Amino acid sequence: MDKFTDTIRSLNEKLVAGQVTAVELVQEAINRVKADNDIINAVITLDEENALAKAKASDAKGYSIERPLQGIPIGLKDNILTNGVITTAGSKMLADFVPIYDATVTERLEAAGAINIGKLNMDEFAMGGSNETSYFGPVRNPFDTDRVPGGSSGGSAAAVAAGQVLATLGTDTGGSIRQPAAYNGIVGMKPTYGRVSRWGVISFASSLDQVGPMTRTVEDNAIMLQTIAGYDEKDSTSAPLEVPNYVASMKDGVQGLTLGVPAEFFDDAVDPQVKEQVQAAIKQLENAGATVKEISFANLKYGIPVYYIIASAEASSNLQRYDGIRYGYRAENFSNLEELYVKTRTEGFGDEVKRRLMTGTFSIASENIDDYFMQAAKVRMLIKEAFDKIFEEVDLIVSPVTTGTAFKIGEKSSDPIEMYMADLLTVPVNLAGLPGLSMPVGFDDKGLPIGMQIIGDRFAEEKIYRAAYAVEQVNDAYTKHPAE
Repeated sequence: MDKFTDTIRSLNEKLVAGQVTAVELVQEAINRVKADNDIINAVITLDEENALAKAKASDAKGYSIERPLQGIPIGLKDNILTNGVITTAGSKMLADFVPIYDATVTERLEAAGAINIGKLNMDEFAMGGSNETSYFGPVRNPFDTDRVPGGSSGGSAAAVAAGQVLATLGTDTGGSIRQPAAYNGIVGMKPTYGRVSRWGVISFASSLDQVGPMTRTVEDNAIMLQTIAGYDEKDSTSAPLEVPNYVASMKDGVQGLTLGVPAEFFDDAVDPQVKEQVQAAIKQLENAGATVKEISFANLKYGIPVYYIIASAEASSNLQRYDGIRYGYRAENFSNLEELYVKTRTEGFGDEVKRRLMTGTFSIASENIDDYFMQAAKVRMLIKEAFDKIFEEVDLIVSPVTTGTAFKIGEKSSDPIEMYMADLLTVPVNLAGLPGLSMPVGFDDKGLPIGMQIIGDRFAEEKIYRAAYAVEQVNDAYTKHPAE
């Protein structure tokens, strides 16, 4: 397996032709993790024995082009349940938690023959924008190990960027797939809310969370989403809709598509180098046949405050279950039940989780809920309606993913507000339940990746992949990788 040029499709062809075996691919992926994980820290749990056993069984079955994921080593963010394999959510609270069943997305990847080699580092309970809040230490960006990989799916992004695996799953609550994908120069898709089952995924904010793929190329990303998408009766928010053939349709081009470019996403808060590279990629789409139209999204400024009220409130509710009683960390030396609860949560949660739980609990307290949570819910509807109006005029929205490139470890961790603003351009997508993709389109003068965001209407992933694939054909940013 070539560390950076092979794809899911090319490896599938080699497996079918007998030029390589799954055992060889998986062993190579394991070796790479062992070689550089002390530096990058992308993997929390390496499931070596199970992965090699599954690879051996896969080789015994044989291969076909109809099953492109069979025998391919992948990784899963550590908030996605894996039966019999520790799942920590990046927290001391779940440092020894072993699930007794698989998440639906885990089941679907296993059924497709993909081989999970391990669980990937993340911000604690997915709360963070830099992957510095993990109980297991920060993940480092393979392009510059003094810099963050983004969060909360930083381990999922770094593992792909470093060439440890070809594909991973992350979760996106306010940009946690797209932002680290941009910082690491890879492709990350946050699907429409309801397109992918959340069953068996440890919750942060239930009305915002969504699982999605992170890969090196657009086609690999489409293959992954094709596999995990679709209705799941175990998830009450799952959409009972047919899943299009993303791989087949992505080559249809952008002729006839109208792209909206929101002026507010290119204001003075965005680094000039980011603007330049994204605008050049938009021009490439225009040259490929798309119509480009300037639009306005005046509600952008409300996204961050609305998001952090709603997300923190839902987190406050979801994380009540971690009380030291049924599973997870339990404090010692307590004298009564209340002291057990307080000591367990004080010792088991990190500072960022505590900060958001306190914020969320405050905003939904009976004396505050009308002033905070209910107001945020109303503005959320205004954001959704603004997107609905825009999509009456355009097919897709294109913008930067982030206001800048990856920042240095420790640079923003002392200022939560500055850290939260890193999600300025991504959170509106989650608030409206829309799909959004990040793809690499260039680099800044430090050699750090720059990502472009492509946003679609609900369940318009097919159009997003068409635009992303069209850019990838004329933009070579995805071929440039971290120095060995």
